[in-house]
Amino acid sequence: MTALGNCADGPTAGETQPLKICLLGYRSNPHSGGQGIYLRYLSKALVDAGHSVDVISGQPYPELDERVKLIKMPGLNLYEVERPARALKPRHLLSWADFFEWWSKLTGGFAEPYTFGRRVNKYLRKHGKQYDIVHDNQSLCYGLLDIEKNGLPVVATIHHPITRDRQLALDAAPDWRFRLLVRRWHNFLNMQIKVSRKLRHIVTVSRQSERDIIEQFGVAPEQIHLIYNGIDTELFNPGGENKRLPLRIMTTASADQPLKGLRFLLQALAELRQEYENIELLVVGKLREGGATERLLHDLDLQDKVKFVSGISNEELVDNYRRATAVVCPSLYEGFGLPAGEAMACGAPVVSSDGGALPEVVGDAGIVVPAGNHEALANALRQVLSSEALRKELSEKGRQRIENKFSWKIAAESLVKYYREILGHSLAEQPSNHEIETPNMRSAEAA
Repeated sequence: MTALGNCADGPTAGETQPLKICLLGYRSNPHSGGQGIYLRYLSKALVDAGHSVDVISGQPYPELDERVKLIKMPGLNLYEVERPARALKPRHLLSWADFFEWWSKLTGGFAEPYTFGRRVNKYLRKHGKQYDIVHDNQSLCYGLLDIEKNGLPVVATIHHPITRDRQLALDAAPDWRFRLLVRRWHNFLNMQIKVSRKLRHIVTVSRQSERDIIEQFGVAPEQIHLIYNGIDTELFNPGGENKRLPLRIMTTASADQPLKGLRFLLQALAELRQEYENIELLVVGKLREGGATERLLHDLDLQDKVKFVSGISNEELVDNYRRATAVVCPSLYEGFGLPAGEAMACGAPVVSSDGGALPEVVGDAGIVVPAGNHEALANALRQVLSSEALRKELSEKGRQRIENKFSWKIAAESLVKYYREILGHSLAEQPSNHEIETPNMRSAEAA
């Protein structure tokens, strides 16, 4: 097999021809969860590099650059329905995907990755020839294997194996009934593990995730290619005016996900309140009424010190980063750590746990403490709050690190190089006694 790019006489047409790329996202919330954010910035960077990009997504849909075409692949979207049991209509009985999605929700399961795969596989059987390559964003559905079998090269991004999330949820479960529900909801992992082992091309976003995918999913190392996420350094920037509030701490967390470690930050805040009476915490995330985080706020008497905001625009998020004295990333595990990178790009001093890949992002440009240790978090925040010189140093080093090491332009260039290598291998593996349909021919026919 030969990869593109090895010709001594310079780049061939295949190396310079714009690609037609299809990105997949089974749910792509534009403001939380990371998956919609990944699709938004990756698709924009690929278009900026001269390629054509379509995004096929289930609900909630992403917010995309106007040059990127969104192909909506709606499911039942049962997590946004007030009464899911009544959401099934007679027409849905004609679709196994619709019925299975409804039945799984009622029985505590999460079928969206599987049902999205069925729908997108059906769509690409009809329309797939217009694309050079299909790139999945962690649905890891059975449909990907059929798409690959039907001749379309497939790449899948695994941000991190969800086995981590499942284990932390099990550890936090109060009783056996709740543990049973956790296992039922995460049943889709069986599919993701099987599909990951069979896919030929996997991208991951950190060395930590690479190790975890090999260990927990049983994927062969040669299947995995590391390409770091990027940060939009044009949007996320320090701004020209210093608006930082003297005792404003900020974090981005899904309030009741144990993985995000918010409880340790709240415990640190309760300790620091004794020394800094006016300290406040802004949480970019949604507080679930009656959940574990709300109960902890009452136990620590922090209701008047913590504010939650959700559904904010990117511009509002940037403004909040610029107003924070320090941004804390207390996660027990992160496959990459996008909020840390965004905060650093905005010049905010960062205090981070060592959970997962966070040290890879933060490096020596922030203060890194052991995950799950509220005392270490409190001590690190004391250093930042008490030293203007330290805040200035971390602000400058953070911005410089993101500019030098993490950008969507670099990520897109690396991905395109990987795409072309895969396409070159695909062509080399075709029988030599048949006419080979090149990616460029497919694109021309579709046009």
